Amino acid sequence: MMSTMDTLKSLKIQRSKMLRYGRLLFCLVALNFVAACANPSDGSSPGGRADLATASDETDMQKRAKIRLELAVGYLEQGQTNVALDEVKLAIAADPQSAEAFSLRGLIYMRLNDFGLARESFNRGIVLNPRDGNILHNLGWLACQESRYPEAVVNFDKALATPNYAGPAKTYLAKGICLLRSGDARQAENSFQRSFELDAGNPIATFNLANLLYKRNDLIRSQFYIRRLNNNDYVNAESLWLAAKIEKKMGNNAGVAQLAERLRKQFPTSREFGLFERGAFDE
Repeated sequence: MMSTMDTLKSLKIQRSKMLRYGRLLFCLVALNFVAACANPSDGSSPGGRADLATASDETDMQKRAKIRLELAVGYLEQGQTNVALDEVKLAIAADPQSAEAFSLRGLIYMRLNDFGLARESFNRGIVLNPRDGNILHNLGWLACQESRYPEAVVNFDKALATPNYAGPAKTYLAKGICLLRSGDARQAENSFQRSFELDAGNPIATFNLANLLYKRNDLIRSQFYIRRLNNNDYVNAESLWLAAKIEKKMGNNAGVAQLAERLRKQFPTSREFGLFERGAFDE
């Protein structure tokens, strides 16, 4: 990501809550098991237009695959990766035309660090449904993990341009991470800003915005974002330390002292409190 946050784990935002956002970035897909994902009905309405596909149009095969995928998502969230993979295999056996199943299979292989099989899975999914924004997003995230940043950005932009795409906040967030890793801090900031506008409760976008603004000396805006983060459940040692550095740079010694006290009480053994005690505001 950037020097202080090379991976999502380095954000260290409250473990149980941060896991939710880690999964948001790792899973990178909301499996939409609605009828719109199924093949449209061949029937037509009295006016001559094709009927809107609904749950009643699902075949037994598609319904079985849907149940398997729901189980797979649950197992993946619980960290039972191999069991999740077994469920996905059964889903694909039940419905070989399920783009969602291949997308989830790709995510599982990403977690297993088999990027070749992950790419093959996503490509199979996008062949089945070329307008699936989630799969395009996943292809972008995979390219980002492989340091193929221009390709990642192209896929993220394709996902964002997909009609009725439901995940723009997560895609702007992932795009920002990749841009930051590639060294394009300014465009990364723009992407984090869009993610924040769409999901103001996301601590990853909020922290990154505050940190980037601090680094380019836009202290008032940086202060706004980090205060927002530190005033909710996602506060952690890193976010308090960034806030202290901002206040220090603004000449607000009272603010620094208050933040240092919070560090002492809430995170006394943290690296950040150690930095404060040494006065290492520039490290």
